[in-house]
Amino acid sequence: MHVTRFDIDGPALLKPARFGDHRGYFAETYSRRRFKEAVGVDVEFVQDNHSLSRDVGTLRGLHFQRPPTAQGKLVRVVRGAVLDVAVDLRQGSATFGRHVAVELTAEHGEQLWVPAGFAHAFCTLLPDTEFVYKVTDYYSPADDGGVLWNDPDLGIQWPFPAERLILSDKDRQLPRLSDLPSIF
Repeated sequence: MHVTRFDIDGPALLKPARFGDHRGYFAETYSRRRFKEAVGVDVEFVQDNHSLSRDVGTLRGLHFQRPPTAQGKLVRVVRGAVLDVAVDLRQGSATFGRHVAVELTAEHGEQLWVPAGFAHAFCTLLPDTEFVYKVTDYYSPADDGGVLWNDPDLGIQWPFPAERLILSDKDRQLPRLSDLPSIF
């Protein structure tokens, strides 16, 4: 497994090895032992989620869960491609409010580790994109939170202009980072 680190402590881009031949390929997409060795954290994933976004430009996020049910996420694309974004929400962090943005594709099999304390979003780059992720805590509606996708203080460069993006009503109404209380 190849691991890429960022200038923001916490997130990591993982590229599992693929073994292929004329039939296709095999990849071990998750091993708790290898994940711990590669990323340096030992977490227990308790739930797997799977979403389908039919249209290019579907943006989901920026989402997080507050403590005590804060979630770490291991995310990947199994069909299509996304621009995946993680924003540091950890108060006191030298990188608070900064983000990492990476392209994840089914073709290349990359995965992004998004630790608790980060808001997460993705924007689809291809039609019928399927996105799967493991989380370290169960979904809790009471702890559900988010940050406005186009908060100018975040400076995220989405791959399409705002008028081409498809968002839920909920995601269009999330608060700016500066309007959030200290959470993490």
